[in-house]
Amino acid sequence: MITLNSSYKKTVPIEGHEYSSQSYLASVSTELPAGLTESELKEKIANTFRLVRDSVESELAKGSTPGALPEPQQHSAQMDSKASNKQVGYLLDLAKARNITLMQLNADVKKQYGVDSIFDLDRKTCSRLIDEYQRAA
Repeated sequence: MITLNSSYKKTVPIEGHEYSSQSYLASVSTELPAGLTESELKEKIANTFRLVRDSVESELAKGSTPGALPEPQQHSAQMDSKASNKQVGYLLDLAKARNITLMQLNADVKKQYGVDSIFDLDRKTCSRLIDEYQRAA
């Protein structure tokens, strides 16, 4: 197995502060099967990077206005039960196999489960969605 780690960081200026900035970061780790060709590996890397980049950009677009300080996050048991990176990565692979984009997948989970993105799914719900996508394949 090959472990692929991909991160995307965006730094934006804080409004009203000449030399201050704020960073937004997403990172995902996924396991790839051994024996991929060079082109398959490059495709997986590009897709994974695109996922994290699009996720950061999507989060910024929907509410974290550049220049505004983010709301402090509360730690809760619900946050601890978020879907794992492996689950999210596998769900994305299943969606890609069905030609479903990240935006379409996020719209689907918002409609079905009331969360803004696949990254907000809990483990149990993500597992259910993976099962649905596997049955549909």
